[in-house]
Amino acid sequence: MRVNILMSTYNGEKFVAEQIESIQKQTYTDWNLIIRDDGSTDKTCDIIADFVSTDSRIKLIQAENVGVIKSFHELVAHNVEADFYFFADQDDYWLPEKLTVMLEEANKHDNRKPMMYYSDLKVTDKALNVTSKSMIRSQSNHANKKLVQELTENTVTGGASMINHELAKLWQTTNDVIMHDWYLALVASALGELVYIDQPTHLYRQHDANVLGARTLSKRVKKWLHPHLWFEKYWGLITASQKQAQKLLTENLSAMSEDNKALVTAYVNILEQPKTKRRQILNQYDLRKNKNYHTSIFRTLIITKFAYKGKNK
Repeated sequence: MRVNILMSTYNGEKFVAEQIESIQKQTYTDWNLIIRDDGSTDKTCDIIADFVSTDSRIKLIQAENVGVIKSFHELVAHNVEADFYFFADQDDYWLPEKLTVMLEEANKHDNRKPMMYYSDLKVTDKALNVTSKSMIRSQSNHANKKLVQELTENTVTGGASMINHELAKLWQTTNDVIMHDWYLALVASALGELVYIDQPTHLYRQHDANVLGARTLSKRVKKWLHPHLWFEKYWGLITASQKQAQKLLTENLSAMSEDNKALVTAYVNILEQPKTKRRQILNQYDLRKNKNYHTSIFRTLIITKFAYKGKNK
């Protein structure tokens, strides 16, 4: 069994060594770590090169800056094929049993179809002090596993996920992909299976330089202090998720079940429908968000089109 661990780095000199060390400490040892540096200007590549010189399982690719989505796509599409691919963030810290736990779970499933596996994680501060023992429970208290959930919101953290080769083959392009973990979760839930492992497998470090991160009170306060920006962002996310869902139809229509085709088509076109039809679609498919109050906001916006600036407004 071939296992590839894929890491995209960018100016990660502060924490990347700890992350690589945590991967080296895994109880499952038969892996290859392929690191694509996305044009770092600090000492990230020098640090990684030291690991490469002493561990033949580690490979460094120094490349131009293309952003996180394209960087991970290149790692998946343009390297030696594997049975399973793990995604690794440069600033996290993996618990020793991570690979073992997730590969053992994968052995329980049919990997002839597109599969994505993801686990819970512990949220920490920059010094790896745990601030939340379960990100899933602190943010939504449930894990997404169904297509209807993945259409509108994602709870799959890339660094906590693993995909099989059947799913990797389906990621052909990066256009209209909001984030690699969300898109792959969408494809898996539509064409194969999205599996949740109810166990933290790594430490999710939060710090000032996070590109993305856990929801925090300060982030929520900033949104509510600027409501017009909040509405713009919310509508931007809705319309972006519709484009991402359309990508699923465009590239994988023939492989989808009739029920999934109908669900995705309804979501993609919902804003083009009259109000009564929009309400009907929301109820028929139970389109929602992870939390009840987010669901209320989402459904209210879809029905009323309040502050919507797109076409067919």
